[in-house]
Amino acid sequence: MSKQLVHSPLFRDPIYDGAADPVIIWNHIEKQWWMIYTNRRANVKTTGFEWIHGTDLGVASSNDGGHTFVYRGILEGLAIEPGRNTFWAPEIVYEKEVYHMYVSYVVGVPSTWNFERHILHYTSKNLWDWEYIGRLPLSSNRCIDACVHKLPNGNYGLWYKDEVNESHTYMVESSDLYEFHNPIAVLEEFAHEGPNVFRFKGFYWMIIDTWKGQGVYRSKDAMTWIRCNDILSETGNKEDDYGFGYHADVHVQEDEAYIFYFTHPGRIPCVEENFYEQQRSSLQIRRLTVNNGELSCDREEEFMYELI
Repeated sequence: MSKQLVHSPLFRDPIYDGAADPVIIWNHIEKQWWMIYTNRRANVKTTGFEWIHGTDLGVASSNDGGHTFVYRGILEGLAIEPGRNTFWAPEIVYEKEVYHMYVSYVVGVPSTWNFERHILHYTSKNLWDWEYIGRLPLSSNRCIDACVHKLPNGNYGLWYKDEVNESHTYMVESSDLYEFHNPIAVLEEFAHEGPNVFRFKGFYWMIIDTWKGQGVYRSKDAMTWIRCNDILSETGNKEDDYGFGYHADVHVQEDEAYIFYFTHPGRIPCVEENFYEQQRSSLQIRRLTVNNGELSCDREEEFMYELI
């Protein structure tokens, strides 16, 4: 494999065309890059928000360094109770030959937002077969959008959105990825979702989905955060990269960083309004850089890359 030119879109779900909330992870068994994502049912017309609920986790894999992703189906065996239920926004980390997945969960297929949400913990050795560990004890009964990153003290931080507490970002800490304790508020300036934490160019960074792009924060210790700029807040012009960039994941390798995010390309004014165009979504990849202490993302940049 070698570096290839970025293309747009990176991936569209071939069944429901509603890929969202991607996480990128290396499959050590298959020796491929995997994207696991919320499999929204964008081509299904509903009276309310049923198309966003009742979702499985889609799987796409790449054997060419993250350029071409092939749909592989959904993650099965996640059910913890009968019926059709909802899985959103997976976060997956690999530690000591075990994959840990933290995923948002809603009972049933609600037509409104006013339902409990929890974050569930699963483990796997191969990314296909999952064992349910339990529900995380967090700061309220409406928590979603987990992100995990190692802290300077060697423990793990898990950041998430608490909808009861004004949709702010909270964090819990763990020494082993199984037991999490002491929920604390982290970002309380305004409502947002989808926190994602990574280390790049000597700093910890947190991006959050503000529903009009990604807000950026910088930290030296992953505990105290300084507000920086916004990225993905101005529309792109490449195919399906229109409008804001939503709920993102970042992959860092050596001195490079790549952001995976989704768009709603049919929500721009020149597109005829219909339920399908309003609901469909596409996954994109772009390069991140740091200039003068600010994180940058040029959506029009032509660049070569290979995930390693």
